[in-house]
Amino acid sequence: MPKNLAELIAWTKSHQGRKIIRFTSVSVISTVVSNLSLFILYYPKFVTNEILATFLGNLIATLPAYNLNRRWTWGKTGKSHWRKEILPFWAMSLAGILFSTFISQFAKQLVHNHPHWGQSINSLILMGFNLASFGVFWVLKMALFNRIFHTNELAEMDEHLTAEEKGNLAR
Repeated sequence: MPKNLAELIAWTKSHQGRKIIRFTSVSVISTVVSNLSLFILYYPKFVTNEILATFLGNLIATLPAYNLNRRWTWGKTGKSHWRKEILPFWAMSLAGILFSTFISQFAKQLVHNHPHWGQSINSLILMGFNLASFGVFWVLKMALFNRIFHTNELAEMDEHLTAEEKGNLAR
């Protein structure tokens, strides 16, 4: 890990630093989409079951997460590979969704034990439990998805070279 601000800035410009920043950004976007979907489903009582609302909110967030991670974080284009990309991504995502759905049972218990709190507080509690469960899977997903979408490291490093550096390599 960088020891000072200059090293941190240099790290953010490195290939690995950019990849982690992009993955983190996609995670933030996914978390916002998940919690917003959860709120839209649960608060107005379109879905009254906390567990189902959590499952659906997280499922909705998985759709943009796959495309953003594949294209933006790992720079993959073209057709997705079913066995090497899609299946592992959805397996890991489903594990995260099932974990957050399991955790939502605790939120359900909490809000049902305190009916006087009201729908706003209940919604915030459910969203908080969902956010906590997302945090548990973040590092694991980063490691797995980095392996799934791994591309040619030399080609990735070459994209950050200046024109002069690329010319020197061609000689």
